[in-house]
Amino acid sequence: MAHQLSRPEARRIAVRAQLLDAARPDSLLDVVHGLTLLQYDQTAAVAPSHHLIAWSRLGPAYSPADLTQALQARELLELQGMVRPAGDLPLFSADMAAWPGDSAWRAGRLEWVRANDACRRDILARLAADGPTAARDIPDTCVVPWKSTGWNNDRNVMQMLETMLARGEVAVSSRNGGERRFDLAERVYPGLPAVEPEQARRRRDERRLTALGIARARAAETMIEPNGVGEAGEEAQIDGVRGKWRVDPAQLDQPFEGRVALLSPLDRLIYDRKRMLELFEFDYQLEMYKPAASRRWGYWALPILDGDRLVGKVDATADRKAGVLRVDAIHEDEPVDETEVGREIESLAEWLGLDPTGSIAV
Repeated sequence: MAHQLSRPEARRIAVRAQLLDAARPDSLLDVVHGLTLLQYDQTAAVAPSHHLIAWSRLGPAYSPADLTQALQARELLELQGMVRPAGDLPLFSADMAAWPGDSAWRAGRLEWVRANDACRRDILARLAADGPTAARDIPDTCVVPWKSTGWNNDRNVMQMLETMLARGEVAVSSRNGGERRFDLAERVYPGLPAVEPEQARRRRDERRLTALGIARARAAETMIEPNGVGEAGEEAQIDGVRGKWRVDPAQLDQPFEGRVALLSPLDRLIYDRKRMLELFEFDYQLEMYKPAASRRWGYWALPILDGDRLVGKVDATADRKAGVLRVDAIHEDEPVDETEVGREIESLAEWLGLDPTGSIAV
């Protein structure tokens, strides 16, 4: 029988699973293990999203150097733009080895790779000889150019490297700023045996549900990391929300103490916008791609979490030249806790090494 949950109960499960309740995690490794991933994004209107997501959980105790050190120590790995626990690699290894799988689009890419196999082998030989190397330092020896209607047109080396990453032939060894440096996968990835594909898929679904707390079995397709959780967990129904959900039974009937937090626009709590709307009834979208005149909330507006409710957005910009965190507006969907939101803004400014005096009064 399905678990019957109120919408507030479902929200609290989601918030607690995302490590955004009052009980903060102890370390970055705890954060990444609990969330299963940090998504790399270099947009730095306030701070790169992966750092902002960690700060939202850990507060001022988090330093971006923590992520660099964990990657250098191979406690964390970068897999296709996602930072994941090194111990999760076996859950992806079989799919890498079987690439392109049954994807028609990837099959077309495979034909391009085969036509340029000499280039692929040139890259492997260069990395074997030189070690970690940026894409711009790798000669383009492709004989068939990569054709695209977008900005990837003729970016042959990068397209080849992306395919080799997906196949597990190369890996991101480190980053210099936002620029990736590539090496042979065997030098970066731990030598852990792959998990059988079907078992790996089930385990990924279970890990994802643990991180989300509650989710649809199937959701809209997204690149790399799905939003759905398959048959993981147990069936649930949410009052006032249509359809069937899956819930992590370990999250049921747990105490909840919330707090105020400022979130990245790419935070996993809100990344699935349909789920966000269904659970939180929150109107939000990332507006960085809109013309300035069409924006309601701002270029990189930070959603405000208050306990189990999303109550507004902070339109903030890190003005590093002036040395201040500028807050152009605070948009209230519901009444906000002015004192706590003000404290979070000041804490964010301090963490960024900026003067909070550029912030407007809440």
